[in-house]
Amino acid sequence: MDIVEELAAIHREVDVPDDPGGTVRVALRRRYPTTADDLWEALTDPERVRRWFMPLHGDLRVGGTFPLEGNAGGDILACEPPRLLRVTFGHETSIVVLRLTDAGDEDTELELEHTVPVEMAGSAAGSLFVGPGWDGALMGLGLHLRGEAVGDPVAAANSPEVIEFNRRSIDRWTAVTEGKATAEEIEAARQMSFAQFVPDDAPTG
Repeated sequence: MDIVEELAAIHREVDVPDDPGGTVRVALRRRYPTTADDLWEALTDPERVRRWFMPLHGDLRVGGTFPLEGNAGGDILACEPPRLLRVTFGHETSIVVLRLTDAGDEDTELELEHTVPVEMAGSAAGSLFVGPGWDGALMGLGLHLRGEAVGDPVAAANSPEVIEFNRRSIDRWTAVTEGKATAEEIEAARQMSFAQFVPDDAPTG
């Protein structure tokens, strides 16, 4: 894959509330060359999800619950195919929303929004805990939709190519977060992000 092209395909945002009791919002957008129906199926059909992300199980309906093997699970709060999916992710106050919008020429834009309370995120630097992981998911989804099989997605996540993608993704999220958290908060979050996504090459100091 073209790492630079894959990174550039994703638009990233971090919003912090004026209210200290509010939520930190991390948002990503990417356009895919497929219909909303096909993209929705790729995001919600367990057989397809396991090809680009992780095995998905559970009671897949509004009010049901789901686990992702090796990752978080949650409750399904809203499901309006093929436009909107809203779930808790890992904790009842950690909310992920997927929105699908027609983008012309049979393209579809996917917006992924992840919000958590400030007290959980710590600051806008909390984007570095989740942003690179979501970058990787959107990249894997793109490969799947292009028919570029990656084999076992979990194994592929440890490949040198994906590790390099993660390293550059952390830099992108650092840039988006600058000015919205202190330098100390960002550096601490970078250290943790490298330990998670680039474990053999974590920066020191």
